[in-house]
Amino acid sequence: MDIIISNSSGKPIYEQITSQIKNMILTGVLKEGDALPSMRLLAKELRISVITTKRAYDDLERDGFIESFTGKGSFVAKKNVEFVREEQLKIAEAYLKNAVETAKSSGIALEELQEILSILYGEG
Repeated sequence: MDIIISNSSGKPIYEQITSQIKNMILTGVLKEGDALPSMRLLAKELRISVITTKRAYDDLERDGFIESFTGKGSFVAKKNVEFVREEQLKIAEAYLKNAVETAKSSGIALEELQEILSILYGEG
């Protein structure tokens, strides 16, 4: 599994793992039923504590991205269409928030920003 850990990132390691696995699931790199590496194996590959990988897997399971079975391992959960849509909306909202902040600080009017968004969305 291609997970990149950055020590210079402001995010804790378990959050970096969680967000990268979520992204792999949302983009279809990991599909429903795919097995994830065991917590021990992932910890060994990333050279981190098993406690850290356990926290990441626990968060992924809590959020409905994976299912874990004692003695069998962890697997990508069946996708809940509404849940996936909500996750994608959160991502889009974060990008739009940054765009609005940039526009405000640059003196770009709301109408101009809406026009840009319409053009980018393919309606203008």
